[in-house]
Amino acid sequence: MELSRGERESFLAEPRVAALGVAAGADRGPLVIPIWYAYEPGGLPWILTGARSAKMKLIRAAGRFSLLVQRTEPTPRYVSVEGPVADITEGTAALHREMAARYLSGEALERFVAMAEAELADHVVVRMRPQRWFTADLGSSA
Repeated sequence: MELSRGERESFLAEPRVAALGVAAGADRGPLVIPIWYAYEPGGLPWILTGARSAKMKLIRAAGRFSLLVQRTEPTPRYVSVEGPVADITEGTAALHREMAARYLSGEALERFVAMAEAELADHVVVRMRPQRWFTADLGSSA
């Protein structure tokens, strides 16, 4: 069963690891890799990545990307969102902390933030303007 707008946005807002997909060229399949992301219902999904990373080069070339999040319990459910890049801005320590706090807490969060400040200074924030949504709850009977 397809999810309602509220259901899909709430599900996407949960702290899940996404599969990022982006076109990788005419003679290749898309690049699909796991990535942390952030999203608030009604807003723009965003990721942090190296400004010169392979995925960033592909995102710049394609001008768009996809995110897929899923679960298996209590029912199989997924949300896939695809759209053009809305903007690219410089990453900041505050944004690294915000992103990491979705996935880590306590000492693990503090270690990650310290590492990010020391080693991830070249990161950028890439925001997507959602254009297409694909959703399902495969165990829903409603």
